[in-house]
Amino acid sequence: GQLIFPGLPKNLLPRPTLVLSLDNQSEKSQTIETSYLTSGINWKADYIAVLNQTDEKMDLNGWVTLDNRSGSTYRNARLKLVAGDLHGADNDGIINLARMKEANAATPAPAFSEHSFFEYHLYSLQRPTTIKESESKQVSLLNANEIPVKKKYLFYGSRNYYQAYDPNPVLNQKVSVMVEIANKKENHLGMALPKGVIRVYKNDQDGSQQFIGEDNIDHTPKDETIKIKMGEAFDIVADRRQTEWKKIGHNVYEVAFEIVFRNHKDSPVTINDIEPIFGDWEILSHSREFKKLDSNSIQFDLPVAANGSSTLHYRARVVF
Repeated sequence: GQLIFPGLPKNLLPRPTLVLSLDNQSEKSQTIETSYLTSGINWKADYIAVLNQTDEKMDLNGWVTLDNRSGSTYRNARLKLVAGDLHGADNDGIINLARMKEANAATPAPAFSEHSFFEYHLYSLQRPTTIKESESKQVSLLNANEIPVKKKYLFYGSRNYYQAYDPNPVLNQKVSVMVEIANKKENHLGMALPKGVIRVYKNDQDGSQQFIGEDNIDHTPKDETIKIKMGEAFDIVADRRQTEWKKIGHNVYEVAFEIVFRNHKDSPVTINDIEPIFGDWEILSHSREFKKLDSNSIQFDLPVAANGSSTLHYRARVVF
């Protein structure tokens, strides 16, 4: 059979609900503002970038995606977003805060205004918005055009190359492609950017936009550099050979390498070769100039001609 009850108790609520009981003992009416935290409404930032044909400039659009699972609809609300690494006590993690407040006055500006707030940044939408229960909604965060871009080719060695004799060459190693933009006012940016995913596109020979890579960016203050890893270069490869390895003392070794970069592109490139070296080390000889990045890495910058190759030789003494 089926049980049918004549009614529900007045204090029984079928879903989690915030209930306030207020007692106004004043003769005048009062306006109450209630603030509370809910884990049911979240937001994230997404960025869409389009490179020009020469890979020298970029158009950038930023979007805020709101996801409301709080059990309530917010109508004509003022939206404020707090960006930063806020610590949450309950989950011992990082949280994003979105504040929804009822608003009646409408303003035409659709963009966010950004301000420093405590040790974070506050983004306020300059018009009321409505976000319904179980709705995902995107709101424009920024729009910047003609941003100068630096494209870099990076090749990374390994600390393991110095530890033992290895007669086998490492062939057809990948060379990474990076794109860097400076978050400066003169580059049509200069605002604090919340962390998120940036997706990069470029027009092909037919004028159709093609996806060419994506990366996660962290919270980026103004005047800092955003580094975007695009992927691995198709037409640039590297071969590494250990040309000499010998033990000359207790935990003291001399190791020599030959690295050949081949460029199959129709344009010249410059490759930043970063070689990590641990322990107490010294570069004994080198065919190209290098710079010391830190205590455990050096960088060689090698120009490679179109459809050409470039070779690097260096010898290091390492104490493990």
